[in-house]
Amino acid sequence: MGAGEKKPSEVARRLARRARAQADDDPRRKGAWRRETFTLPRTEARDKAREWFTRFPKAAYMTEIESWRELADDRIEFTMRRLPSAD
Repeated sequence: MGAGEKKPSEVARRLARRARAQADDDPRRKGAWRRETFTLPRTEARDKAREWFTRFPKAAYMTEIESWRELADDRIEFTMRRLPSAD
């Protein structure tokens, strides 16, 4: 490789570092959503989701279950997503 050429891994690392720095400088780039991931037994997972929808109503906070999956031991892993405020 010549003096001006870079390995793809070096270029990727440099671009990732630049993107992180820009996100730290600009709060809008961090994303407006608040996310929390839970891993609970099935019945407790339902209760936790209901609690979130009661505490953060969908109409005001756009609350939703972003993703979920069943684990082998009848536990559910899921991510709840909402806006930080109802402004």
